[in-house]
Amino acid sequence: MHRKLFCLSLGLAAIVYAIQACNSSSKTAVSEEKLPDSISYNFHVRPILSDKCFICHGPDANKREADLRLDIAEEAYKALKEHPSAHAIVPFKPNASEVFLRISSQDSAVMMPPKSSNLKLTANEISIIEKWIKQGGKYEKHWAFIPPKKPELPKVEHSAWVKNEIDYFILNKLEQKGLEPNEEADKERLLKRASLDITGLPPDLQMMDRFMADKSSNAYGKMLESLLQSKAYGEKMALHWLDVARYADSHGYQDDNYRSQWPWRDWVIHAFNENMPYNQFISWQLAGDLMPNATKEQLLATGFNRNHKITEEGGVIDEEYRVEYVTDRTNTFGKALIGVTLECAHCHDHKYDPFSQKEYYQVFAFFNNVKEVGLESSVGGPETYAKKPLMEISNKDVKEILKFVNKQDTGKLIVSVMGDADTLRKTYILNRGVYDSHGTEVEAGTPKSILSFADGYPKNRLGLTQWLFNKQNPLTARVFVNQVWQEFFGRGIVKTSGDFGMQGELPSHPELLDWLAVDFMEHGWNIKRLVKQIVSSATYRQSAVISKEKLKTDPENVLLARAPRYRIPAEMVRDVVMASSGLLVKTIGGPSVKPYQPAGLWESATSGRGILASYKQDHKESLYRRGMYTFIKRTVPPPAMGIFDASNRDQCEVKRLKTNTPLQALVMMNDPSVLEASRVLAARLLGGNGTVEEKVTKAFRLIVCRKPTDKEVKLLSAYYSDQQKVFKKESDALKVLSVGEYPLAANINKINMAALMGTITIIYNLEETITKS
Repeated sequence: MHRKLFCLSLGLAAIVYAIQACNSSSKTAVSEEKLPDSISYNFHVRPILSDKCFICHGPDANKREADLRLDIAEEAYKALKEHPSAHAIVPFKPNASEVFLRISSQDSAVMMPPKSSNLKLTANEISIIEKWIKQGGKYEKHWAFIPPKKPELPKVEHSAWVKNEIDYFILNKLEQKGLEPNEEADKERLLKRASLDITGLPPDLQMMDRFMADKSSNAYGKMLESLLQSKAYGEKMALHWLDVARYADSHGYQDDNYRSQWPWRDWVIHAFNENMPYNQFISWQLAGDLMPNATKEQLLATGFNRNHKITEEGGVIDEEYRVEYVTDRTNTFGKALIGVTLECAHCHDHKYDPFSQKEYYQVFAFFNNVKEVGLESSVGGPETYAKKPLMEISNKDVKEILKFVNKQDTGKLIVSVMGDADTLRKTYILNRGVYDSHGTEVEAGTPKSILSFADGYPKNRLGLTQWLFNKQNPLTARVFVNQVWQEFFGRGIVKTSGDFGMQGELPSHPELLDWLAVDFMEHGWNIKRLVKQIVSSATYRQSAVISKEKLKTDPENVLLARAPRYRIPAEMVRDVVMASSGLLVKTIGGPSVKPYQPAGLWESATSGRGILASYKQDHKESLYRRGMYTFIKRTVPPPAMGIFDASNRDQCEVKRLKTNTPLQALVMMNDPSVLEASRVLAARLLGGNGTVEEKVTKAFRLIVCRKPTDKEVKLLSAYYSDQQKVFKKESDALKVLSVGEYPLAANINKINMAALMGTITIIYNLEETITKS
């Protein structure tokens, strides 16, 4: 008995000791987390309040508790309504500030946030707020709502590393953190990186040889210039914009029939290749129809705001869907162009950002006057492939005005565009966002916290573009510069590229973001110049090799002490395969195409109506187009591209997910496009002269874009020999070679072809093949 009691006491003592040890180590860890010398509301305090407090004490009046707002200084400083002798925040006096007293209290009756919220501030967060109040509790306007100013270039110790202004900001922060940037990547990897980033295509052998042979100091600059002048540049830049604009080849919803919106895609490619200034690029898309003496090209550009889903289902409520279309345009405007979650104010005041529901519907009013209905027609023939307002593109237009439109026949071609009604449609706040629950009437306007809508602007979409490109607008340039940066580094300077608001992430390099934004505006919103600045920097040119120290210090590579390394987008996975095999058809623009796809997918998810009820695969050259031209049916998007995280284009998307799943490996091993490309490249290599080792080397260079090591050549050559033994009969080889519609080469040994095909498939399945590094 005594022994049992002794053991129990010993066990309890051990538990108590463990708890104390945990608490002690926790306190030690907190104490070791050093507080900044100067506490900034924007960068230290606001993120805490936004996460833990604004849901009950923020902008949303309907959810506000105790009539207390902590997002506005005047409200936080004034006497509490329920306790007039107390104040939420008393500058310089944390012990007289109810906010500090409550967040630091252990009494569940008074502590904030309450236990029921499942929110809790850490000891470090409490210390930050205490120190902020001690330093005066000074509020600042949200950083993203302050117009950017061009900062001075920071001083750095190792200025020899710097190639342009971008590098000063990156190196300055690296030196503060005690890190050094990586050395420059070798020329082969640098060429592949730049070619994929600028054109979306791998470099060909001629470009590789030319760049490797060029020993001049400006070899890299000449290579960049060549890539930027390529017509493929416009296709690569357009790819991101198609996600932003939710472009697809079908109307969406249940019937999901065909739409002929592709001429707008041709215009986007053309605009990027012409280096159209960003302010003009956006103004035409938002209000091309309202321009003085609007041209057909300006009208076509407005297809941007007709890319949303449109119903063709009989029995729907017309006004409900018309409001749905206007809502989509409003939300897209907020996310794509000013980088805020405006949609969160659709049903009530925004819970975190200073946007009222009234302001949401003021922006809504700009898009609410389009001459459209919710249901124009049910599924039908070619006359339903675009919805009014629409434009017809004739053969004469293509010859004289819209020369960039790749119209391939003489048939009627119609495109959905914008066009306002002659009389102004009234706009109301929709109570709880319900289409027919009209509240107070509002007129067109913009959120005052961003920039008030000037009296001199017309209250239509043309006026909205003037507001958007007013140089005092704090968001427009920042948001686009950040999206472009994201395209080259895999992560924006602001990680949450669609949310620059209170719940968005803080910029990793705020001064760099502001410098780039102002510089972009100062140089005429020149997109190609911005791209060249980024790819010319020493930051971009670094090696992607990562040391254990850098992985531990900066696992997400926020500081950019190395080049990023990540898988290329879905469309480019296809492009690498097509281009390296020689199958790629480089025709620009035109209707979307239907390459190989598993049978039965469309048929299993269809209403049975319309020309998209079943999948009719294309043939010949249409099988070998770039990934961006693959037909997108919204209800059943292309499966291989979906597996590689392509957007289904249901709504505006400014940043794709990056996943890593076994399905991606299965696509690369089994997709007919990959296997056919392997077969075709094998036949071309076997049709020429050279040893097995030389053929393997050439295949490797075409696909991976560098020369293989001796070990790699040896391994691949041995695999080729093993495969020759596997295919003992020509009939066995022919079974493998039968994949795809490209004609099978005659007069080439089929066993050798199958063996080399298998070897090339292995190269396509290397991680390095579809990775930007």
